[in-house]
Amino acid sequence: MQISINANRCQPSPMRKFHPLAVAAEARGLKIHKLNIGQPDIATPPEFYEAIRSHQEKTLAYAPSPGIPELIEAIQKYFGRINVSLEPNDILITTGGSEALLFTCLSILDPGTEVIVPEPFYPNYSTFIHAAGGVIRALPTSGKEGYNFANRERIEQLITSNTRAILFTNPGNPTGLVLNKEEMRMLADVAREHNIFIIADEVYREFCYTASTEILSMAQFDDIDDNLIIIDSVSKRFSACGARVGCVVTKNKDLQKALLKFCQSRLSVATLDQVGAAALYNTDPGFFAESKAEYLNRRDAVMRKLEKMPGVSFTAPMGAFYMMVSLPVDDTDKFQRWLLTEFEYEGETLMFAPGAPFYETPGKGTNEIRMAYVYYKEEMERAMDVLAVALERYNNR
Repeated sequence: MQISINANRCQPSPMRKFHPLAVAAEARGLKIHKLNIGQPDIATPPEFYEAIRSHQEKTLAYAPSPGIPELIEAIQKYFGRINVSLEPNDILITTGGSEALLFTCLSILDPGTEVIVPEPFYPNYSTFIHAAGGVIRALPTSGKEGYNFANRERIEQLITSNTRAILFTNPGNPTGLVLNKEEMRMLADVAREHNIFIIADEVYREFCYTASTEILSMAQFDDIDDNLIIIDSVSKRFSACGARVGCVVTKNKDLQKALLKFCQSRLSVATLDQVGAAALYNTDPGFFAESKAEYLNRRDAVMRKLEKMPGVSFTAPMGAFYMMVSLPVDDTDKFQRWLLTEFEYEGETLMFAPGAPFYETPGKGTNEIRMAYVYYKEEMERAMDVLAVALERYNNR
């Protein structure tokens, strides 16, 4: 029996591939500090659960394929508050941001066509692009430069007749990079002038630690309506990862028609999840301010600990809740396996995402990890203490 070429081009998720080893470690009684997945411990706003409890339809029916009107209207109003005007047809509800990305890739890519992606990048981008038969053209970045990729000359050097899109996260996963308005304007100009798409993954939009309090979106540039695709989600914004509700936003009419075909083919997003998600958009804006302050506190606590570890280096993230960290080990994939199978410190160990899958360029990231600072400060500090002991033992074996 034969597996498809596209499936074989995809790699296991570095965030989830060690799950069986983690289950076995927990069965042995170990506590695991799980810094491998962006699953925050901040409480989901109660509006989500209240809306679901009050939903009293006699039959739990399919939702419309584009999404329930209440949720689409709520997203319209949300974007309106950040000075973006949308029509209902500009929004298609998806099963998380992941499905939004997959449907986008399936709608704009043909075999062998290319997407420019700054590396390191969210590894599932590779899966979605490869599933559609596409190719990643990696745009290398450096921690020494703050992982900044907004360089017009370097981007245009990668554009070919096969280029369909530029894909990036802002604020960045895994780097924490935050683009400013001038850099976003440049990216918009490049996309318009070269007639390619911009796929802007903005699921961490509210979580910026820069001095500016303005919430920025590529959708605020109204001269790239045909080029722009926004990926959004309630998962991170409202600490509701399990709700699995996202959306793809575009004003490109041809793309809307293509996306709708895939939305119809999977019938609908879960009805109750959409009901709860619609209510989330009524959450007091103070929730975002409190969440951002909490993540900033966690980030600073982690950095203080990392700065004291010999051979460890990192660049301070300016948004989201991830950071890339270089460790004094030969291979972080092997290190992670050792942490779950051979190491324990006072009954504890930890998980992270090994760095190599965050790169398209072979050989990069082998001594790096992506760490998610998604737990309260004391938990993160304890996890860093465990890491310090683990590094010392690993290198003294």
